[in-house]
Amino acid sequence: MKNQIAIVLTCLSLSFVAPSVVASERADIGWEWIEQGAVIVDVRTPQEFAAGHLDNAKNYPLSELDKHFANIDKDTQIVLYCRSGNRSGQAFRYLQSQGFTNLHNAGGLVEMQQAK
Repeated sequence: MKNQIAIVLTCLSLSFVAPSVVASERADIGWEWIEQGAVIVDVRTPQEFAAGHLDNAKNYPLSELDKHFANIDKDTQIVLYCRSGNRSGQAFRYLQSQGFTNLHNAGGLVEMQQAK
């Protein structure tokens, strides 16, 4: 019984560690792109954006991407982020389907802030 509890606890602790390893890598790559001059796009709501965002980020909510990206060159280097990486992942897939070729999902705001 003790061994089973130890195995469960180990698996649980690994499930919390593993995502952060990937998460920090995507945030680090996001910062590299930003240093290269990428456009920073926060796809959260205007209310979330007003509560805090990365410097120089543009607030293009997920529900309005088609409007904001209508006149942007499809080769523009773009870093996307949101609260957790979910909405920015959706934005990534949508923009990719629209022909954008230079995209990176950097994850969540806190994740980006911690990686800097």
